[in-house]
Amino acid sequence: MAYHYTLPLLLLSLSLWCIPGNSNTTAPVAATSFIRAKCLTTTYPSVCIQSLSAYGKTIQKSPKQLAQTALSVSLNRTQSTRVFVTKLNKFRGLKSREYAAIRDCLEVMSDSVDRLSNSIQELKNLGRASGPGWFWHISNVQTWVSAALTDASTCADGFAGRALNGRIKWSIKTRMTNVAQVTSNALALINQFAGKY
Repeated sequence: MAYHYTLPLLLLSLSLWCIPGNSNTTAPVAATSFIRAKCLTTTYPSVCIQSLSAYGKTIQKSPKQLAQTALSVSLNRTQSTRVFVTKLNKFRGLKSREYAAIRDCLEVMSDSVDRLSNSIQELKNLGRASGPGWFWHISNVQTWVSAALTDASTCADGFAGRALNGRIKWSIKTRMTNVAQVTSNALALINQFAGKY
């Protein structure tokens, strides 16, 4: 009986993870304008602006720092979603198909975390590279972020169909949609940055 009360409370408490912090509430106007202009070229501009505006002091007007920050946001959202899905996996009373979909989702989410972590490190390595080495590093980043985007879709697809209707499906798909959006935006900003060279 406790399951019926615990699951809604967990879903509600974990839904607050996507609210941005006030880490840089006094970002310079030039940085805010820069972020807005770059975000308008992404697939999800309002999500981009909302998720990156708080980091204006860090980003300033640097395309590389913008891409780096977008990757960090994507990694943080992916890690938070993985924690959420891990907690769901411990509930009793789920359907066997829900358990299977959750396990599959956890596997691809772990892959995503690794790929995004590697991408952040690879982007940092660009400072020491030039010529063909630079393009090799940026190509790695683009490949890994694209794969992380596919992982988000794979997880969401695992909850397709009528057999998995309900709160679990809705809560996971909502989070995976947000993960896919911030990851897609990060990839767009990486491609913009790469296109300058």
